[in-house]
Amino acid sequence: MEILLISGISGSGKSVALNVVEDAGFYCVDNLPPSLLADLVTTLMREGIPSAAVAIDTRSAHLLTNLPQAIQTLRDQGHDVKVLFLTASTESLVARFSETRRSHPLSHRLGLDKEPGDRLSLTECIQEEREILSGIQVVAHVIDTSDLSANKLRAWVKDVIQIGHTPLTLMFESFAFKIGVPLDADFVFDVRMLPNPHYDPQLRPLTGRDEPVIQYLKEQAMVHEMFADISQFIAKWLPAFKRDNRSYLTVAIGCTGGQHRSVYMVEKLAEHFKAQEQVLVRHRRLT
Repeated sequence: MEILLISGISGSGKSVALNVVEDAGFYCVDNLPPSLLADLVTTLMREGIPSAAVAIDTRSAHLLTNLPQAIQTLRDQGHDVKVLFLTASTESLVARFSETRRSHPLSHRLGLDKEPGDRLSLTECIQEEREILSGIQVVAHVIDTSDLSANKLRAWVKDVIQIGHTPLTLMFESFAFKIGVPLDADFVFDVRMLPNPHYDPQLRPLTGRDEPVIQYLKEQAMVHEMFADISQFIAKWLPAFKRDNRSYLTVAIGCTGGQHRSVYMVEKLAEHFKAQEQVLVRHRRLT
């Protein structure tokens, strides 16, 4: 059966992701103790349910040690298991907790019984949670939700659950350096030194997907050289990532505003690699 495990840092959007897959027809379970995962799969198979999504987080922190092995066991049994891990910058998480006025889940486990001066702060709880979940993050597809709207997160989760049975998926995403480097990137390439369409008044309101910008960048020799260097680097090292049993490889391309050069380069790289690889495209700054 198809199994999606959803984990991540509290406040990063796990509830949004779980709602998306539930709407897509998955049988969903929130906060399942990992020790019950195998029994759940057996029961759902007996009932003829083809797909399930399970949210696992630090509310079951003391039971997470054996989760990577449980995932491998399910895969050895022939199940299609994907692991989605949501994260965000500490600054974004603090802002979200402030908006909702909710306490961090670890604050109940790590200190509400202590004197006020001895309790962990919100940032300390977040750091502790990152350490607890680090073993899951390394085997998962990571999405950094720091600057994502709920609608964009929903769209990206839909991309993940629609992925077919491929050994590795190439994720190309554009971003703006003025906003920050996305946390989900495996490789980051900086294209800010390329000629910038922003300084042409006619091109400024357009994006790297619009034909006038495409033609402008196609005429720049540096753009062709940069594309060749990045594509050759990816092509050289992609087989090594496949041998390492990676499911996803995220390549982030950044320019100043995330609108022209990075978008163009991502589209061009995706077009180049899609003939031989499963490819997904993301543009963090485009609507």
